[in-house]
Amino acid sequence: MSVPYPDVMARVDVAALRGRLDGHRDEMVADLVAYAEHETPSDDRALLAAGLAHVEGWVADRLGTPASRTRHGSAEHGDVLVLQLDGAGERPLTLLAHYDTVWSAGTLADWPVRIDGDRLTGPGVFDMKAGLVQAVWAVRALRAAGLPHPPLRLLLNGDEEIGSPFSRPLIEKACADAAAVLVFEAAADGAVKTARKGVGLWDVRVRGVESHAGLDPAAGASAIDELARVVRTLHDATDPDAGTNVNVGVVRGGTRSNVVAGAAEAGVDVRVRTTAEQARIDALMAGLRAHDPRAEVTPIGGWNRPVMERSPAIAAVYALARAAAAQIGVDLAETAVGGASDGNFAAALGRPVLDGLGAVGAGAHARHEHVSIDGMVERAAVAAGVIAAFAQ
Repeated sequence: MSVPYPDVMARVDVAALRGRLDGHRDEMVADLVAYAEHETPSDDRALLAAGLAHVEGWVADRLGTPASRTRHGSAEHGDVLVLQLDGAGERPLTLLAHYDTVWSAGTLADWPVRIDGDRLTGPGVFDMKAGLVQAVWAVRALRAAGLPHPPLRLLLNGDEEIGSPFSRPLIEKACADAAAVLVFEAAADGAVKTARKGVGLWDVRVRGVESHAGLDPAAGASAIDELARVVRTLHDATDPDAGTNVNVGVVRGGTRSNVVAGAAEAGVDVRVRTTAEQARIDALMAGLRAHDPRAEVTPIGGWNRPVMERSPAIAAVYALARAAAAQIGVDLAETAVGGASDGNFAAALGRPVLDGLGAVGAGAHARHEHVSIDGMVERAAVAAGVIAAFAQ
């Protein structure tokens, strides 16, 4: 199965789906409030387990018992749950959502979920609990309208906010045979995301030779001096025109001001827009050398998430979504962003990916985090249209 042409959307009445969803607006809001009131910080396994239990029960309540469920347990992070929903056709659509948030346990005590007109605020509502609510209600609306959908594979990830260290291979497996991958991360100023930068994380460790800074400085080889040279080299690799940013955000080193430093290290964050730039940074890291032969520079790390480039397959699924949105009077924009998501993994496999299909709002990882309730209804209808097109 390839991505349907946008004209297939003429056979799906997205406006009617939106009207149906608008009739359940209060239920959608109640679902989001109940979900957001379960705190799910990435570093609290007990709260993550309770939150996932709530989500699984709620999905079953809204969509019925799944055809199958697989829960992958992690000793350190949130578990990963994969739910299979029967549908028309052979190849599934994979829907990605993470249930962990950046907000620490107890945040709700001084920042409860609130509704003010069209605005719903609270920890995690924008990134990305509203997105999952929209995905579930999109499927529910299709079924209520008697419209078929393809087999669906819903993956719920509990460690996305810390880089998906446990879930990555499970995500890749869930996406490998998918006709397309829909990622219900939040939109960017209303736009879906058709390109994301790759993210590299390194620790650069420098070993020097200690000596007395006053009595015998020449006997030492300063790890801090070497690290300073490395920092300059790394920052010089930034290329805004190519979409590459190299940031040394943390440095540590030495023991005392009167001791030539024997050790130092730096934490490095790299963002790249293309695989060519990814290869250039790989070569740069591999080529780091100490200026003083008595010292040693060792970079440790690699690419946390690969580049998500705007491929023809991604452009095709975006065109489908734009056609769906046009039926309800929305000119659906696309954008490229510096942040990464689990969609990067799917794109690296060559899958058609539509990211940012989730909430319309703002404030990810910030105290003004909020979503538009009208936007929830709107984007659930768009998602329903895209899902239905794959069954036509």
